[in-house]
Amino acid sequence: MITRSPIKSDVPARVAVRRDRRVFLSGLAASASFLSACSATGLGSVLEGKPAKSEGPGRAALLAPMSGRAPQLGQIMRNAATLGGNTLSDTGEMAFFDSGDTPETAAAAARLAVAAGARMIVGPLFGAQVAAVSQAVGSNVAVLTLSNDVNVAGGGVFVLGVTPEQSARAVLTFAARRGLNTVGVVAPTGAFGARSAEAALLVGKTTGQTMLPPIVDTDPAIVLAKLANANGGVLPKAVYLPGAGEELEALASALRGKTQVLGSTQWSSRDPGNLPALRDAWYAAPDPLAFEPFAVAYQEAHGSSAGILAGVAFDGVETARLLGRIQEQTASGLTRDKGFSGVLGPYKFNKSGLCSRGLAVLNVGAGAITMIGSASA
Repeated sequence: MITRSPIKSDVPARVAVRRDRRVFLSGLAASASFLSACSATGLGSVLEGKPAKSEGPGRAALLAPMSGRAPQLGQIMRNAATLGGNTLSDTGEMAFFDSGDTPETAAAAARLAVAAGARMIVGPLFGAQVAAVSQAVGSNVAVLTLSNDVNVAGGGVFVLGVTPEQSARAVLTFAARRGLNTVGVVAPTGAFGARSAEAALLVGKTTGQTMLPPIVDTDPAIVLAKLANANGGVLPKAVYLPGAGEELEALASALRGKTQVLGSTQWSSRDPGNLPALRDAWYAAPDPLAFEPFAVAYQEAHGSSAGILAGVAFDGVETARLLGRIQEQTASGLTRDKGFSGVLGPYKFNKSGLCSRGLAVLNVGAGAITMIGSASA
């Protein structure tokens, strides 16, 4: 359903997704295809424009945690990788290995994958495993990790996960274009909150926005007082709430109507359209034009909703598979100038292993989630 947004948008079409058919962006938010009928998978291709070479397809391996503390995450990854008739086999383009949940188990899986002929690794999921995997496979095998920890990038490691930096850039840049030049940040405790706050401050330097000192607190009254005290006695024009924990609704409710509430891709795990406290808020999210068909296919195939982790896993597997078909499962192939189009939107790697991602900005309306902006990778 295409609607016209009352908010001036950066995109020619505004996309509203009704909640009664929304498999879109529900499910697990993780730690970011062309969807054409001519795709090799039937869902879409992350790679365009080059014919396959005659040497035959290259081989890659998906490392997913099927054992350990989070086997449900591994199952999501495996479900996504086999969507559209794709297979994970010992003899095909993409093999599968259980990476467990420790650096040792992930390194062992990576060594098995390379011994079986893998030229590229998709995974692991956990940032703490990445260094061990990279060391195990050596510099000649590119590692496309699904982690969202940018600190693990480099040395042949490329970070595909949707990062706090990508969320902050998308929603704060959009807010700046709407004249919201003073922004408060209320971050959750822990590493994610610290990274989100740091990312927001860095983005503010590039957009020219005045970023108030980040606040780490869950009490709405205290948060309101601190925001006003830091801004000359009045609330800032916008407040960024990157977290999606239990405190989100109370904080958003206290701010709603007093300032523009902004959010990150983490909000996707909360089904914002069903939370009245988030009404009229803007948040960063995958492009619904690309993601919704994938989510519908995932729901039909597996009987559950596709979240961001499923999208990241699908894009990672498709990137490796299709680079293999043109014999470019290398760092050079990953850093191609034109980048890629995935089910989470466009993305592009630089030589340092970091990924820039073209996320959408969505508005939480009454009965619909509306796309009001988007960015290129």
